[in-house]
Amino acid sequence: MNREYHKWFSPSLNRDMELLVFGHGGARVLVFPTSMGRFFEWEDRGMMWALREHLEQGWIQIYAVDSVDAESWYCNWAEPAGRAVRHNQYDAYLLQEVLPFTQSKNPNPFLTVTGASFGAFHTINFALRHPELVNRAIAMSGFYDIRRWTNGYSDNNVYFNNPVQYMANEHDPTRLEAMRRMDILLATGREDSGLSSSQQLSEVLWQKDIWHACRIWDGWAHDWPWWQKMIQMYIGGHD
Repeated sequence: MNREYHKWFSPSLNRDMELLVFGHGGARVLVFPTSMGRFFEWEDRGMMWALREHLEQGWIQIYAVDSVDAESWYCNWAEPAGRAVRHNQYDAYLLQEVLPFTQSKNPNPFLTVTGASFGAFHTINFALRHPELVNRAIAMSGFYDIRRWTNGYSDNNVYFNNPVQYMANEHDPTRLEAMRRMDILLATGREDSGLSSSQQLSEVLWQKDIWHACRIWDGWAHDWPWWQKMIQMYIGGHD
């Protein structure tokens, strides 16, 4: 299996950023780690092994990015307003640096974004903020109200990174049409503490006539063995 390590200084974040590439071709897949996780987390947790057939057959190519959660939403010493600003810089890094990098390596137009736990928040937030760029979003065991990490504080930057808020007030027909073209999948455990968050987001999406799947797995299902099974089931990649 092809594996590549890349590192560069990010102008958006004013720091070095690292990522890993797995596979040699196919649909591009942008992978977010869990809360404060690193770019090598999915590899260490066996997710690449779970997807080895997809990677070896050239159905998908994975780009596993680093997080800056410890400098944004999990930076408890900083004011919530500053945490949201730092996340916007991370979003710019993804848009202006990572996506062009993936396109330079792989011309496949199909883009999937995925992640588990806090990575699921990143998945959904990125997909719904930039629906014209994303074809499939697979969010596993996520929480989708970012005010949980801001002690209830909100401003414009927090609001526009809070899917359950901004989607409830989304009326732009062009953006909504782009979202309706996406393949959106929410998966969580029946006993997961984030179940109600997935159900809340699902309800908001249905209210906007955005077709999607909300799959509830038996039990807790908030750990890597379940996420391995989920990603094998939902990844697709033959596009």
